[in-house]
Amino acid sequence: MKIFRCLAIGFFAVSMTALFLGCAKTTVSPDNHPLSNNDISTQIDGAVTVEKSTAGRDTTPDVSTDDVALLSKGNSAFALDIYSKLANNTDNIFFSPYSISIALAMTWGGARGQTEQDMAATLHFPFPQAKLHAAFNALDLAFVRHAQTSGFELHIVNQLWGEKTYTFMPDYLKLVSVNYGASMRLLDFIGNPEPSRVVINSWVADSTNQRIIDLIPPGNINAFTRLVLTNAIYFKAQWADTFFSKNTIDKTFYRSETDSIIAKTMTQTGYYNYDSSADYQVVELPYQGNETSMLIILPAQGKIAQVEADLSMESLGFLTASLKWAQVTVCLPKFNFTTKSIGLSKILQSLGMAVAFSNNADFSGVNGAGGLCIGDVFHKAFVEVDENGTKAAAATGIIMRATMALTSPPIYFAANRPFLFLIRDIQTNAILFMGKLNDPSQG
Repeated sequence: MKIFRCLAIGFFAVSMTALFLGCAKTTVSPDNHPLSNNDISTQIDGAVTVEKSTAGRDTTPDVSTDDVALLSKGNSAFALDIYSKLANNTDNIFFSPYSISIALAMTWGGARGQTEQDMAATLHFPFPQAKLHAAFNALDLAFVRHAQTSGFELHIVNQLWGEKTYTFMPDYLKLVSVNYGASMRLLDFIGNPEPSRVVINSWVADSTNQRIIDLIPPGNINAFTRLVLTNAIYFKAQWADTFFSKNTIDKTFYRSETDSIIAKTMTQTGYYNYDSSADYQVVELPYQGNETSMLIILPAQGKIAQVEADLSMESLGFLTASLKWAQVTVCLPKFNFTTKSIGLSKILQSLGMAVAFSNNADFSGVNGAGGLCIGDVFHKAFVEVDENGTKAAAATGIIMRATMALTSPPIYFAANRPFLFLIRDIQTNAILFMGKLNDPSQG
């Protein structure tokens, strides 16, 4: 989301993507395990078996800068869709649109048919499967280059966690390996679901500098879990012009026209990109290296609902194009919060992804057989803004479950009037006893 310019690269975050839950336990012998072929290598990492495509990640994808820009535009449009659904929340709002997009992109890699079409439309994916994943790879690698040349801290890693007895398609594992650098770690979801949950949560915490703790709540890994996809991103950047701590003082922060608190507020005078109108003021605070920035939109008193309602790709494009270099005194409260888990299932369904949550979902690209649908989607994020800069992390959990067989409603049989009954020998069809019940109260 481009409300903050750094969100144009997805507001660096942590994403945990997808608990895939299979139909029923699938037993695969070691000799016939679908990963045990010439395209897959196997290693042992402590108590965990790691299997990955021998193809490895493509570090030089053949993707044009125009295609990367088009993908970023689609991601931003999806970000605004999500924000519009969250805007009425009275709590602090913070999320990673890039995290959610890349998490769902890896999930989309296994989608087929109507499920694939609906997800692509909802997520504003501008390309078919092969081109889309390559574009995400190019965008991801561009972030890494920006961090290396500009001096901010950025870690992006992806990991798959699979049930050790389940069948996964080698082509799907190759897709996530080549484009997202992800390998497969095999866990015993069926026999040891809780220890498996702890292993995944520990990996997420380690990958986010301990900012996202206990991403997957107890009980959400169970004997029906088949695959968990995790994407972890940690971002830390220093302001190009750091605020002086001596200028941080207590100032009033108005939570509403009738409610105020005292907040530690940073103050800095410098030259920044700036614009204003009757409805808002906007300032852009660059991070070190000028590859990323924070774009702050301050609605005029009583105008926040109108500004939110007017947010669009067009309005943001106009806003950023109108910024001009000016001397500005910036007063910005220090803040540090972790959001509650945001349930995105209803939001995504309302945006057009209903099939992916239904028994008609088709994720056969993951296992070759289908029988999977999205059960729920959760997102949690952390942000800290102080005199030095910004730290951010987030987590997205896409829980996928086995689809349920559709059945006809049960036939209603009520023996509430006189009836006949008989006892017979099934094999010979001989009637052993026969009777009629007219009054069950008679002794």
